[in-house]
Amino acid sequence: MIRKRVLVCFLFALMAVCLASCESGSDQGAEVTEGSESYRGFVMDNVLHSPEEGDIHYNLYVPESYDGSSPYALFVTLPGYEGLYFQGVGANLRYEEFAFEAMKYNEKMIIAAPQLNDWEETSARQTIALTQYLISAYNIDRDKVYLNGMSGGGETGSLVMGESPELYTAYLAVSTGWDGDLERLAEGKTPVYMAVGEEDSYYGSEPLKEAYARLRELYRERGMTEEEINHILVLDVKDQSYFTERGYSDQHAGGASFAFDEEIMGWLFSW
Repeated sequence: MIRKRVLVCFLFALMAVCLASCESGSDQGAEVTEGSESYRGFVMDNVLHSPEEGDIHYNLYVPESYDGSSPYALFVTLPGYEGLYFQGVGANLRYEEFAFEAMKYNEKMIIAAPQLNDWEETSARQTIALTQYLISAYNIDRDKVYLNGMSGGGETGSLVMGESPELYTAYLAVSTGWDGDLERLAEGKTPVYMAVGEEDSYYGSEPLKEAYARLRELYRERGMTEEEINHILVLDVKDQSYFTERGYSDQHAGGASFAFDEEIMGWLFSW
């Protein structure tokens, strides 16, 4: 009888280890080369050496209060073209303020600012791999994992939403288009906020308007009420006056100002 009990306990422990391994993603055993420089609280140019997705460069902010004893939120912010890795280490943090403004909404939040190489499928997979790694490496509150993408980073973010929406609590798409699988997102029902200028000089506003309309349709097909849809899906199209008031004549460049909009950023971190 004692041997049977020991065997049962061993099997349960083995199952728990296996489940934990599956949940943490395929890059659990990946190695990281830590950066040696810092900028405004971020350790710069860490490199996750993923066996599946290659080297993933990212800047990382971990609050001084973090000691691993309690779960912290996680925010991953994807930059536009000016912040990609070939633009130089830290170019994303010097061009966009989403990472720094996010600190105001939750003091107990780890922030990752990856610098990928493009805005296509490889970068989407690398974003997912990095997120999974951070969840496994730190004590992360799985109910507070946020994603944001601006311009090209928003395209990458949409691909992420079309592949692994359940990995994230909410997604903020800024001044961008939409390339991801809306059917997959509709299955996951991850809350999404889309913010763009009416006459965005690069994308226009039609791509997000079309994605928004199609996603609403998919939610209706799944039996959701208008109130339920409005709760998890927002389209926010700004006219020129919004950008002019913030010192921008170009609506696409003005997307950077969304980082300072408390209504927009507050929505993301309210989940």
